[in-house]
Amino acid sequence: MSFNNAKVLKTEPLANAEGDWAKLVKVTYADPKGQERTWESAERTTRPKNSDIDGVGIVAILEKPTGPEIILQKQYRAPIDKVTIEVPAGLIDEGETAEEAAIRELKEETGYIGQAIETSPMMFNDPGFCNTNLRMVHVTVDMSLPENQSPQPELEEDEFIEVFLIPLKNLYDECKKLEREGYAIDARVGTFAEGIECAKQFKL
Repeated sequence: MSFNNAKVLKTEPLANAEGDWAKLVKVTYADPKGQERTWESAERTTRPKNSDIDGVGIVAILEKPTGPEIILQKQYRAPIDKVTIEVPAGLIDEGETAEEAAIRELKEETGYIGQAIETSPMMFNDPGFCNTNLRMVHVTVDMSLPENQSPQPELEEDEFIEVFLIPLKNLYDECKKLEREGYAIDARVGTFAEGIECAKQFKL
């Protein structure tokens, strides 16, 4: 897939009444000394009423004879005007568990059918700026299943995603290479790669 035509055309202020996905708020709070202060923050407006999270990130691992590989994707992101390297992810729907959302999003974005095996504690993406949160769901993909031989994504009309695989053992070096090539590394991918390198360094 070519992302050559993807670019920011215009940036302008957005009133809260016009926002479909997010809003800006001013928070008044007391600091540890009891002094009243204010903070500018962003909030998602799409979190289901019965959910404690906005969405899920998916650590999807393909089990191959040559070693485990992680499913990643390239996707243009207008807020930074770059193509990012991301794990599959998405917002949670009303009534879904994190695990159900992960299996659904993985199939929609990559075509792979997996099984959720672990769910992380709640994580906050950027708590100094917004209240957006998620759980990371670890999914294993059985490559012996017929439905995983030629996976076909089920993308929406406004989704443009290129799926690719990287051996887990090479993830950190591949992140460095992709950054040199001009891609932006999503924090979830970068942090996961850092974790693997730390495990190697300290022989965990």
